[in-house]
Amino acid sequence: MPMDSQTTALQPMLIGGEWITSEDGAIDSVNPATGRINGRVTAASAAQVDDAVQAARDAASAKGWRDMLPHVRAQILGRISDGIRAHADELAHLQMIENGKVLAECKTQVAGAAATYRYYAAVCETLGAEVPPARGDYLSMTAYEPYGVVAAITPWNSPMTMEAQKIAPALAAGNAVLLKPSEVTPSVGLAVARIAQEAGLPPGILNVLPGTGAVTGHAIIHHQGVRMVSFTGGTQTGRSIAAVAAQRLIPVALELGGKSPHIIFDDAQLDAAIDGVVDGIFEGSGQSCVAGSRLFVHRKVLDQVLAMLVERANGLRVDLPDAPGAQMGPVSGFRHRERIEAMVQSARDEGGEILAGGCRPEADHLGAGAFYRPTVIAGLGNQATAVREEIFGPVLCVLPFDDEDDLIAQANDTAFGLASGIWTANYQRAWRVARALEAGLVWINTYKQLSIATPFGGFKESGIGREKGVTGVRLYQQSKGIYWSMNPANVRA
Repeated sequence: MPMDSQTTALQPMLIGGEWITSEDGAIDSVNPATGRINGRVTAASAAQVDDAVQAARDAASAKGWRDMLPHVRAQILGRISDGIRAHADELAHLQMIENGKVLAECKTQVAGAAATYRYYAAVCETLGAEVPPARGDYLSMTAYEPYGVVAAITPWNSPMTMEAQKIAPALAAGNAVLLKPSEVTPSVGLAVARIAQEAGLPPGILNVLPGTGAVTGHAIIHHQGVRMVSFTGGTQTGRSIAAVAAQRLIPVALELGGKSPHIIFDDAQLDAAIDGVVDGIFEGSGQSCVAGSRLFVHRKVLDQVLAMLVERANGLRVDLPDAPGAQMGPVSGFRHRERIEAMVQSARDEGGEILAGGCRPEADHLGAGAFYRPTVIAGLGNQATAVREEIFGPVLCVLPFDDEDDLIAQANDTAFGLASGIWTANYQRAWRVARALEAGLVWINTYKQLSIATPFGGFKESGIGREKGVTGVRLYQQSKGIYWSMNPANVRA
């Protein structure tokens, strides 16, 4: 496989403030748009994970970070935000060449990561604890303590934002962090770690351990020094991590898969709804946990909606991610594209009608990359494989509904419960349906509108726990009740 001209040097990992290289188990970073190798990255062995945990434990137990005044810790988080902004173009390029997202979206996500560090700097400086009303001759208060060493295991689809949403609140909470980025996208986490060093983050407080889940990830989640695990990724891997955590009796936060219902009622503003549906499934080539991959349309407007969707899908520009005007880049890799193709074939085999896409683009200059056209499928029932399983690609399954009861029954008939969207002019209806949907997030007359200040997480097999918001810090802390007697007789005079 040829190598791009990004770097020929082996990228090191970060342990205890030291940059360490090792050829043992090194992994290739591959550009999914060209099939070329970006470079090689050091992968952490089980022994190196042990070194990183020890370094993190030493840093977490030292007085420097844990006991640092919140406003001082916040200043470091703020400088990390500034550093991300200063290196925005470089970081966007790194993400683009590793996961294939179009450059414009990568730049947006870099800005989002910088804003996340800035937000948690503010939370760190201003977050207080509780002193409840006394119920006797005593005073009680709640204190929040860091776990010590926490692990952040992140996916390849949005490393800039996903890593920031874990690292920033975990640091604000006073922990030391082991970051295990996806083996598909290791470079962004390493680059941000350098920025964090320059911002004054003490050695050992952030350690970055690229590698495979089977080796590096396994060693991290089984290590007795890791006291909490935060994972975003596939549901099956989430189950495995939860099983280990249950045996070890440590807390986990799991943000997992989705098969999100996107709903259009017959009174919806269709132009706006179609915009929301197209962005909701085709942005990022559909590789988003909140992608609106199941579209439920009231039967009265089904034909009109399908015609509009087909026109929009066929008109989307699939191109190299840094090409001017590109709207969709490749999917993350060639094996992933093969899985998407197999899922679309299952839809054909089960009676689905491919109205748009369903194949690779024909342009010669895209032939070396893992590209796939935006795909619209109709004619499937709610039990079809492509409707029930998360495809994680640019594939939209469209299903009709007749009334609210029919809609809710179909929309909730899934193992997942992450996100959902509703398009209607009737706000009473929107409220009823929003409350009835089994999902952690509901958008009404919009889609994929996100705020770092609003808690985020899923129902059912879409996860456990809530990231973002003030609760994003509490996720990485344990509460402690402290009682003070107010009885003078209990105090020596």
